[in-house]
Amino acid sequence: MEKFFHLKENNTTASTEILAGLTTFFAMAYIIVVNPQILSKTGMPWGGVFLATIIAAIIGTLVMGLFANVPYAQAAGMGLNAFFTYTVCFGLGFTWQQTLCMVFLCGLINIVITVTKIRKMIIMAIPEVLQQAIGGGIGLFVAYVGMLNVGLIKFTPGDAKEAAKGGAVAATPGLAEFNDKMLWVFLIGLVLAIVFTVMKVKGGLLLAIAITTVAGIPFGVTNFGSSVSISETFSQLPQTFGAIFSADGFPALFSDPTKLPLVIVTIFAFSMSDTFDTLGTFIGTGRRTGIFSAADEEALENGHGFSSKMDKALFADSIATSIGAICGTSNTTTYVESSAGIAAGGRTGLTSVVVAICFALSAFLAPVISAVPSAATAGVLVIVGCLMAASLKEIDWANIDDAIPAFFAAVFMAFSYSISYGIAGGFIMYCIVKTCKGKAKEVHPLLWIVSALFILDFVCMALL
Repeated sequence: MEKFFHLKENNTTASTEILAGLTTFFAMAYIIVVNPQILSKTGMPWGGVFLATIIAAIIGTLVMGLFANVPYAQAAGMGLNAFFTYTVCFGLGFTWQQTLCMVFLCGLINIVITVTKIRKMIIMAIPEVLQQAIGGGIGLFVAYVGMLNVGLIKFTPGDAKEAAKGGAVAATPGLAEFNDKMLWVFLIGLVLAIVFTVMKVKGGLLLAIAITTVAGIPFGVTNFGSSVSISETFSQLPQTFGAIFSADGFPALFSDPTKLPLVIVTIFAFSMSDTFDTLGTFIGTGRRTGIFSAADEEALENGHGFSSKMDKALFADSIATSIGAICGTSNTTTYVESSAGIAAGGRTGLTSVVVAICFALSAFLAPVISAVPSAATAGVLVIVGCLMAASLKEIDWANIDDAIPAFFAAVFMAFSYSISYGIAGGFIMYCIVKTCKGKAKEVHPLLWIVSALFILDFVCMALL
């Protein structure tokens, strides 16, 4: 184990990695239940999506751990599953089988841009100030996710009827009233996470999750009676597994030539979000923690093939989406909740292997795993976000040239609930600022290209 994962070289131990893996898993375990809830609205069988989500997470995370030796976990991406359901299926009228086909093609595109080093070139083109802003922005995003998961932030929609359809609508944000038992349990977990972090308790984040879960029982927040049963799920898996190769899949998707432009635009939208969510997660967490060291970054820039951990991690991520589509789930991506395990000390692929094992067990221990309430993990996410926001101190806020793109990159991640849109805001503003200063030539050509693609993506989304 030591020789394979290089534990000493990465200043970690097997026990630390195991605790980190458990922490990451429980921070993202909600996806096991949430993803089927969202995708089943399209007509997909709940049990089939449940198992497809687990299978895709196991394969993607194992490849990340065993091939790339980095502590990142993969699963069906939040946001992308909502886009799958509400925009593509409900809005554009595609069937879930056709949409899975587009997700599969998106995965192939990700593989191509990874193998051809386009992803690597984009990373090397991102200026230092934006890399720091992305890291800090992900911290704000993670904390925001934790707050939203328990309803700490409430939104009053301007159009209640439109909101009922599931789409994005204008709404007024505000702080929730503390008359909800979910929030009481969340506050218990938050305080525990703060105390254990400040006191540097080993495995404190995982311990906070465990204690909060137990504390939620008398409040009725932790309810084993309403947890998920495995009884019928295996019989439904064949309905989703390989559905893209059935008559309702690729043949149906390309049966109408008039829809081809719409198909291309949709695949493009999937690819942009998937690609930059992953890049943001790697840049935001890898540099600050040393997972991707200076030597690794140099190997990424000057090496050939899979000479660096980043190369391997990008490839591991790229194949996960296509695998997930074959199994029967939306885009599988690297999870920002991996930062919880990294904060707990995870530094190698052993953390990822532990997460994969937990996902495998969750198929049979679903009643227990699914009973862990979001209130038990939300406090941990808030504290992890606080720790990650430290990257923002590296930015020269007195220099307006740096401050504007950094601000948009960091803040947009939380406010738009999307890592990729935060990156888009930072890129576009960086180009605008440099142009106004007469320094447009200092902007890397790839940054111009990606910014233009983001603008095109926004236009396409507006038209969709």
